[in-house]
Amino acid sequence: MLLYKTVVGINKQLNKLITIPFPQLEMGTDSVANAGALMAEKGAQKVLIVTDTMIHSLGLTTSLCDSLQAQRIEYVIYDEVKPNPTIANVAVGVDLFREHSCNAIIAIGGGSPIDCAKAIGAKVVRDKPVRRLAGKLKIRKRLPPFMAIPTTAGTGSEATVAAVVSDPSAREKFTIVDPAILPDVALIDPKLMVGLPKPITAATGMDALTHAIEAFIGTYHTPLTDRYATEATEQIFIHLPVAFHDGTNLEAREQMAIASYKAGCAFTRAYVGYVHAFAHQLGGMYNIPHGLANAVLLPNVLTLLKPYCEHRLALLAEAVELSTAQEFIDAISSLNAELGIPTSFPELKEEEIPLITKRALAEAHGTYPVPGYLTQQQGESLLKQFLEISA
Repeated sequence: MLLYKTVVGINKQLNKLITIPFPQLEMGTDSVANAGALMAEKGAQKVLIVTDTMIHSLGLTTSLCDSLQAQRIEYVIYDEVKPNPTIANVAVGVDLFREHSCNAIIAIGGGSPIDCAKAIGAKVVRDKPVRRLAGKLKIRKRLPPFMAIPTTAGTGSEATVAAVVSDPSAREKFTIVDPAILPDVALIDPKLMVGLPKPITAATGMDALTHAIEAFIGTYHTPLTDRYATEATEQIFIHLPVAFHDGTNLEAREQMAIASYKAGCAFTRAYVGYVHAFAHQLGGMYNIPHGLANAVLLPNVLTLLKPYCEHRLALLAEAVELSTAQEFIDAISSLNAELGIPTSFPELKEEEIPLITKRALAEAHGTYPVPGYLTQQQGESLLKQFLEISA
C-alpha cells in the first residue's frame, strides 16, 4: 500500500506538470460537411481515413469524403479496425499512410477507430514497436494534422490524450498517453449518430457515464474536472434513455455527444479507476467491447468503493436529484436494466479470475488515482459476482 501511495503521489505531481490542451471543437448537425475546409486549413493534401467496416458500410463516411473532394483533398480509406483495435490494425494503418504518401489523418467512428488513428499517428512520428510507445510521454513529437469525428456518444476519445491498443498474443491491452496524440480538431455531428443500434447507444452512453464518475471520485479531480464530470453525469441521466428509446431524436443525440465530450475532457485530466482497469483486462482476455464491460462493472465497483468515496458519490447523486450515494448506485443499476445491459460476463472463466485481477490491480495501482485501495482478494470476489449472477 505504501508503494501504491508513493506511485500515485509521483504520478499526481507529473500530472500537474503536463499541460493538456483542448482540441478545436466543431459541433452541430451536418457539421461534417465542414471537415474538408477544416483539414485544408491544417495543410492536409492526402488524408488517411481510419474507420471500421460497419461505419463505412452504413455510408457514414460519404459526407466526409464529399467534403474532402470539394477541397481537392485526396484520401485513402482504412476500414478494418477491430472493436478493440490491435497492434496489427495500427501496423496496417501506418503502412497505408506511408504507401499513399498521406500527410493527415481523420478518424471517424467510435473509440476504436479514434484510438487506432492516434496510435497510427504516434508510430508515424515515432517509428518504434507499438508496445514500446505504451506509457506516458513516449511520443513528444507533433502528429500529422489529425481530426476525430465520433459516431458514438461514449468514449470521449476525441478529447483525450490516451489511446488503448490490444495485444491479442498476450490477451491484454496497453495504453499510450501523451498530449501529442490529442486530435487537432474534434468534429461532433449528432446526425452521424442517428442510426446507431440500441445496444451500442446503451454501452457507449454508459461508457461516458463511467468516465465522468471515475474522474469525479478519483483523487486527481479539480474544480474544472468536477464541473465537466457533474454536467456530463446530469446530461447522461436525462438524455441517454431518450436516445436509446428514440434514436432519431437529434436533441438527445446532440446532448449525449456533448456529455461524452465533457466526460472525455474530465477523465483525460483526472484519469479513471478500477472500472476501467478491470474492463481493459476483460477486453484483452475475451474481446468484450469496452463500453459494455464498463457498464456491467460500474454499479458493482461503486458498491465496493462506496466506503472510500461516499461523499463524492452523494454529490453526484445531488446533481441528478437523488439524496444518497446508495440511491445513485441503485439508479445506475436501474438505468442499466432499462438499457438492456447484462449483469454478467458469460465469457468469464473462474480459473482466469486471479490473473485478470492481478493485471487489473497492477494497471490501477500503477496509473490511476483510485479513491481507495483494493486487495487481490477483493478484486477476485468482485469478479466472482458476475459468475454467480450468470449461474
